[in-house]
Amino acid sequence: MTSQRTFADRADAGRQLAAVLAKYGQAHPLVLALPRGGVPVGFEIAKTLRAPLELLLVRKIGAPGYPEYGIGAVVDGSDPQLVINDEAVRIVNPPAGYVESEKRRQLDEIERRRKAYQGERPAPPMEGRTVIVVDDGIATGGTVKAALKALRNAKAGRIILAVPVAPRQALEELKADADEIVCLATPERFRAVGFHYGDFDQTSDDEVVRLLEKSRKVAGTEL
Repeated sequence: MTSQRTFADRADAGRQLAAVLAKYGQAHPLVLALPRGGVPVGFEIAKTLRAPLELLLVRKIGAPGYPEYGIGAVVDGSDPQLVINDEAVRIVNPPAGYVESEKRRQLDEIERRRKAYQGERPAPPMEGRTVIVVDDGIATGGTVKAALKALRNAKAGRIILAVPVAPRQALEELKADADEIVCLATPERFRAVGFHYGDFDQTSDDEVVRLLEKSRKVAGTEL
């Protein structure tokens, strides 16, 4: 890991990560990008590895009356996973049935978003596969942690987390949830993910759809 690095944009970050991850090409990995910002990064990795690029959709379960305070998360997949923060649940003590109700509501939202991005294409199976989880950076790591735990629950074969930039502390807290972490920049004074990019404009829904379609043509593979 280097202490300082600036990326021109998400595609540049993806190409730099792809150079490090090229060794995994023979493992026929599945590249899972967190939308929306992780998709341009993941596209470059998938292109280099000639691997399928898919989305990893995560929805937070917020506390009753305080939706920003996460007590768990739902992660998409052929077998959607519920990840609970036991300590947060203990503190909040939600009413009976609340978590299950929120799980169903967030799964409905995941399904809506998946259809918007991928049409009727089913969520990919994870069991036994080498998966590379990609985002454009990590600030606190809460969403990524839920995603990694869900993949472990889904019996993914090997889990690799690949991000351009993250604070060291966040990576330390994620070590137990991934088999390997590839991060190109770990600044001593982490400000925000976007600070380390020349261009950090928001990725549009249309761009996500375009890159997913282009990736399938480049990879020439089906799940």
